[in-house]
Amino acid sequence: MKNILLFIALIVTSISYGQNIRLEGVIQDLGKSPLEMANVMAVNQATKAMDGYAITTDKGKYILNLKPNTAYSIKLSYLGMQNKEITITTQSENMEQNITMESGGIELDGVEIVREMPVSIKGDTIVYNADSFKTGEERKLEDVFKKLPGFEVMADGQVQVEGKKVAKLFVNGKPFMEGDTKLGSKNIPSDAVDKIQVMRNFNEVSQMKGLENNNDDIALNIKLKKGKNKFWFGDVSGGLANDKGYIFNPKLFYYSPKTSINSIVNLNNIGEVSLTSADFFRISGGARNTIGKSGTTLNLNRNFFGLSGGDNVAKASDKFGTLNVNHSISKKWTLTGFAAYSSTFNQSITNSDRGIFEPNTTNIATLENRKNRTDSRNNAFISKLGSKYKANDNFQLDYDVFFRKNDQQDIDNSQSNFSSTSNGTVFNSSNTVVAFQKQAPASFNQSLNLFYTQNPKSTWVIEVQHQYEDEDPFYNPQLSVNPYQNSTSQNPNDPSAVFVNENTLNIEQSRFVKTNKVDAKVDYFYQISNKSILNVTLGNTNAFQTYDSSILQILQNNSSNPVEQEAYNNKVKYSFNDVFLGVHYKFIKGKFTFNPGFSVHQYNTNNQQFNNPFQLNFSRFLPDMFARWDLKKSENVTYNFNVANRFNDVNSLIEGYIFTNFNSISRGNAQLENSLVTSHRLNYSKYNLYNFTTIFGSVGYTTTKNPVVNGIAFQSIYSTSDRLNLDAENESLNGNLFYSKSFQKYYKVTGGINASWNKNFVLNRRIVSGNTQEFIQGIENVNHGYNLALATQFKKYPNIDLGYRINFSEQAANSFTTQTPTVKLNYYFLNGLNINWDYSFNRFKNETSGIANNFEIMTASLNYIKKDSKFEYRIQANNLLNTKSRLNNTFSVNGFNANETIILPRFVTFILKYNI
Repeated sequence: MKNILLFIALIVTSISYGQNIRLEGVIQDLGKSPLEMANVMAVNQATKAMDGYAITTDKGKYILNLKPNTAYSIKLSYLGMQNKEITITTQSENMEQNITMESGGIELDGVEIVREMPVSIKGDTIVYNADSFKTGEERKLEDVFKKLPGFEVMADGQVQVEGKKVAKLFVNGKPFMEGDTKLGSKNIPSDAVDKIQVMRNFNEVSQMKGLENNNDDIALNIKLKKGKNKFWFGDVSGGLANDKGYIFNPKLFYYSPKTSINSIVNLNNIGEVSLTSADFFRISGGARNTIGKSGTTLNLNRNFFGLSGGDNVAKASDKFGTLNVNHSISKKWTLTGFAAYSSTFNQSITNSDRGIFEPNTTNIATLENRKNRTDSRNNAFISKLGSKYKANDNFQLDYDVFFRKNDQQDIDNSQSNFSSTSNGTVFNSSNTVVAFQKQAPASFNQSLNLFYTQNPKSTWVIEVQHQYEDEDPFYNPQLSVNPYQNSTSQNPNDPSAVFVNENTLNIEQSRFVKTNKVDAKVDYFYQISNKSILNVTLGNTNAFQTYDSSILQILQNNSSNPVEQEAYNNKVKYSFNDVFLGVHYKFIKGKFTFNPGFSVHQYNTNNQQFNNPFQLNFSRFLPDMFARWDLKKSENVTYNFNVANRFNDVNSLIEGYIFTNFNSISRGNAQLENSLVTSHRLNYSKYNLYNFTTIFGSVGYTTTKNPVVNGIAFQSIYSTSDRLNLDAENESLNGNLFYSKSFQKYYKVTGGINASWNKNFVLNRRIVSGNTQEFIQGIENVNHGYNLALATQFKKYPNIDLGYRINFSEQAANSFTTQTPTVKLNYYFLNGLNINWDYSFNRFKNETSGIANNFEIMTASLNYIKKDSKFEYRIQANNLLNTKSRLNNTFSVNGFNANETIILPRFVTFILKYNI
């Protein structure tokens, strides 16, 4: 019944707003030329409320949806024009009103209308008045973002504006937590936010604006409310839940013209994850990096088993703290400091069914059921110190230093039961495994960037980056059944010929990997004219890596058996050097911008192992191209083309076998060559402030020649593999389209389509009577998904967000469908009560077999805060339906996996929050 009443209320409300009349017209200057992006606002003279606002189109058009038979004050502003205000009284029918503005205005910063307007524009900056979009239930900055036209908060917490990922987040002009949008959007209280400035064509270095292709770069600046521009603010919240659950989450912020201090602490065991592994690497890689665009990619394969958590674990504990300080020593010199510490414990429990195919077929050779429990502990620390010295408009010097340290331990308990078919005979077997792994990796990065404008036509840029990493992964799998015993293989490097023939197998594997990498680059920009720039680049990348590994077999009498065969040991030295020269010419023709160029590289690589050095010395010409078509100020098409060399690091070059899992041993290949990657991408973006419509889409096509693949052979669930180049060409085609529109002031609809096709070649092996057969397969994957959502933004009525996603996947002879309808309800009422309810239904179906799996997730909360009170009370329930597990299915060329993951139980938490 409540749902029916809510639905009726929404329909009635929709109809009432549909009865508005439309006031439209053209804003023009004295010469009758239309004024694009003028601000228009309608203020109800009786209620003094703003009933409508608009931004004019390139033809000067505006539309306001207003109440009939009502007196309004129409206020206008435009940069360079005098403010104007006229009075009109609407009738029962649509009206037309053209308005002429006169020149002689002042800068927008001093205009009162801009402070009142929900949206205003100044050059490349769009300013949103946060209070104009708030409906009362917002608690964090991300809640405000979700209400703004053109904004999207992604599943990983990152923010997109106009279809572009936000590069950096500032608060009152100072970077917030290294500019990380996730930390900012999830922790800055919404009531502190006054304005949200979208800075398009963003470049932190003013001298470089216009020289580089940064037209699509976007940053956000959060302007705090008056009284909070030199003030401590924040909140402290703490709560208790059932099953000994708890949360303690203080946040403290200080801002003054010279100094900002941001501090966040989060201690909980109810599944709130402060930072993921991806977040740690993203934040600690925050230095300017244009060297990576040189056309060369050296993939550093970190042996990092990372942070986990969230609600995909059975147990979780997260202790997180971070501190960020920005201080302007003078107008020319600014220092920044950032540090974060995370201590997590996660227990994951999975039950999986796995099928392994016979090579070159989809016939099942092995069926496995595995029950697994993993206890993970991770202590992670990152810190950064940065200095920015800008002597004048022509000189800037930046220096940043990062340090990261982890201490990780995993204990994995697995029970595997499997059956294999060979020559028509079925063999059943099982294994119980306890695996322990640990490591304490450390890394140290530093970067120096110098920008010098010699004269109006000449600009120099020097970039130097140094990266040092030290990794020491240790792995100790203990198998109750030795899978390599009683083998008849004649290969002296077969595990059965290497390990002592005992019923059990206990391995201790140690690895030590060190990386030293230095990148240096000098850019010279010469401005030939106002519409053409020549860029010459000289650079060098030099990397040196060492890799040492050894294996011990712990026998059943607890003695040690060192494995001394070369095939199971590694002592590798690898050096990589790339010297390159690049030339680019950027020029503008009308609405078109072109920036073609090329780079010439001289590569020298050398790896030494088993006293057998292997070297590569060759040159490569790599072209690239950037083009942009500005159809309008907020509508453009861009095209990017580039050819890149992709190299593998020492982890792919080792010749000695290592255990990558208890049932998998693999090695690299000292003679691996690079892959050649050619990519094309076409992007379209349109943001219309006239009707608050955002459209963006992209299409990309990539080919990879001479790809590096794993050649793999299975014997039941156990595999051996190595790395090699295939004389083949992988292909990938993908595209997406996104649409968002805010209308009638209270509604926002979004929709999206994404699709991809790829064809990758793989190498599978099969051992028959001691002989190895190889099969090269080209595997095609097709994925396409669709999503649609409708959200309301009422201030006096319940707000509802309805969403639906469906995804189709096809590979070989298998197809899968995933459907996820969602419902979210927010209702702010009685001047202090706020209800939030979130429900999602997930259905996964294997269309080939007809097997379907469903699971539901529901969360809810009730907040109360009395007007002008500093205390807020909250009851929240996570996993309200007490769903026990989530289901996930995957498919690959080698087989399929059907996984059931136990998730956190229902937590009902009472939270008390104090607003500072």
